Amino acid sequence: MKTRIIAAAAALVCIISCNMENPLLTESSSPYGAPQFDKIRNEHYLPAFKAAIEEAKAEIDAIVANPDAPDFSNTIEALEYSGRTLDRVSSIFYNLMEADTDDQMQAIAEEVSPLMTEYSMYVSLNKPLFERVKAVYLKKDSLGLARDQERLLEDTYRSFTRNGANLPDKDKETYSKYAEELSLATLQFSKNVLAATNAYTLHLTDSTDLAGLPGYVVDMAALAAKERGLDGWVITLDYPSFGPFMKFCDDRELRKEVYTAYMTRAVGGEFDNTGIVRKIVDLRIRMSELLGYGTYAEYALEEKMAKTPETVETFLNELLEPSLPYAEKDIADILAFARENGFEDDELQSWDFSYWSEKYREARYALNEEQLKPYFRLESCIAAAFDLANRLYGLTFTEMDNVPVYHNDVKVYDVRDADGNHKALFYADFFPRASKRGGAWMTEFRSQCIRNGVEERPFVSIVTNFTKPTETDPSLLTHGEFTTLLHEFGHSLHGILAEGRYPSLTGTSVPRDFVELPSQIMENWAFEPEFLDTFAKDYRTGEVIPDSLIQKIVASKNYLAGYFQVRQLQYGIMDMAWHTLKELPAESTVDFEKKVMEPLSVVPPVPGTAFSPSFSHIFAGGYAAGYYSYKWSEVLEADAFSLFKEKGIFSREVAASFRDNILSKGSSEDVAVLYRNFRGHDPEPAALLEKLGLVSSR
Repeated sequence: MKTRIIAAAAALVCIISCNMENPLLTESSSPYGAPQFDKIRNEHYLPAFKAAIEEAKAEIDAIVANPDAPDFSNTIEALEYSGRTLDRVSSIFYNLMEADTDDQMQAIAEEVSPLMTEYSMYVSLNKPLFERVKAVYLKKDSLGLARDQERLLEDTYRSFTRNGANLPDKDKETYSKYAEELSLATLQFSKNVLAATNAYTLHLTDSTDLAGLPGYVVDMAALAAKERGLDGWVITLDYPSFGPFMKFCDDRELRKEVYTAYMTRAVGGEFDNTGIVRKIVDLRIRMSELLGYGTYAEYALEEKMAKTPETVETFLNELLEPSLPYAEKDIADILAFARENGFEDDELQSWDFSYWSEKYREARYALNEEQLKPYFRLESCIAAAFDLANRLYGLTFTEMDNVPVYHNDVKVYDVRDADGNHKALFYADFFPRASKRGGAWMTEFRSQCIRNGVEERPFVSIVTNFTKPTETDPSLLTHGEFTTLLHEFGHSLHGILAEGRYPSLTGTSVPRDFVELPSQIMENWAFEPEFLDTFAKDYRTGEVIPDSLIQKIVASKNYLAGYFQVRQLQYGIMDMAWHTLKELPAESTVDFEKKVMEPLSVVPPVPGTAFSPSFSHIFAGGYAAGYYSYKWSEVLEADAFSLFKEKGIFSREVAASFRDNILSKGSSEDVAVLYRNFRGHDPEPAALLEKLGLVSSR
């Protein structure tokens, strides 16, 4: 046994010493140990992964070879803290795969995927390791553990059983094979979505095609054309281009073309995901069956707040039933308005809805994006978010110019608390590019933990696709984009304010149906006059946003609430439809989606289109059988924010309670308990319906 320990230690020393020149494998000299993005090159990734995996395996071997009886420290904590180098390498690589990828990185990802899967199986299917974990687990009641230690022990044991540790050897081999195939399939799905999004452009050379488009959209399209060496204007499927085009373009045929391209971007053709969807679903069915679950949803929900598919389906239906009539009324109102203004068809098509709903909003509330955008300059919005964090939690954000970044667009901030203590590095990457996937998200390059008695503070990152500055105007956000900024900033605060010992229990390491609470509660401030007054100024004149405009923002807050509620519920229902299957449907991917969605549609479905092949949240992200989480968390935040409304939207008392009970705790305690500790009771779906105004007839 002693010989095995010495061998493992020698292997670890060799691994480290043999890779001293690789910036992914050496301790960083950057402030706070920040990633050395200025030194990292693509050729560093594969050697770093291989070395880090060998190092991590050596650490696992050392735990297994320990001659001492298994206990919490030498087994559970040792396992929790193992693989530090691999965590660093993978967090950098996979985050940049989303934010700044290229063909070489994607090829590396395909080579790395089986290596990572094999390592995962090396741990989760390691029989002697599991026996040590199990030995500690069986005596958990006599160990006198603190609550976070109990949680770590329970989570560790359950993680092994949920990843096949109790399977017969033959089934373990099958499970490993499925896991590797699934990893590659999800990687290909994401790659196809990005490639399909980048493959389409609408090149316009006739200025009459620009009718209806606001100046900022025209300028953005001109810049996109210039970047491609083209004359005229270019519309892309990146949302800052696609979204405004669908809202404002007067040419219905052009809207139809762009909408159809967006909704078929991974349906057929070179970047087809329809078969990959079926492969992913099939693999998830097989893996969950091997583990003894009836469906993948049963497996996925076991560790969520909701617990069971039945609970989720009941929840979705409880929201859908009262919301559907409001959605139908929204559509009827817009159709009536459109007809009054020259629309001649009997029904609104999908490419008509954004256009006419925006026109109706302008008429109903005398409000449009062009009026609001000058008041939401990106730099002012960032400063406002920072100021809000200061007023609530005493945080300050100071830009740093001596921390390496992975792209020139990225800015880095030193985050400190009211006592001047460093809390985090905050990376901000706001603008779209071909190397970045669409959407907005928060992530981390390092999570908070205490290792060997020394605290490591997190490196938190926010990534969005906001409108870039043009040659004449700065980056100006729509009010919706500002709301998105606050949403992702809420996730960031969850990471920044993390406090705990164990990385798997801190920050955003919480159930999916709880993780959106800190983000969605922040959206509320986007509609609070008392907050908007503090920063929303016309960038050209310095004029503070008029009260009349703020009143219109507040008045229009629930505009189309029924429609948008149903649309989100549709995504959740489609997700559950895929993941409650016991076998693949006879229909194609497109036809299966059509069958599920048709009874729920309030706008006529478009033949041949489907969103499942580009539904990255559930087929390439972490939301499989979990998309309902957004609505679940909305229920939580509607109830939670009512306490801020009662005590004051800048109440330090409520903020301190939210920080102490929610933001700082991670999942060191059952999240249902954490919520009750903050609010004093369990939330009810009625809180959301009331907030959205969907509780009485209009």
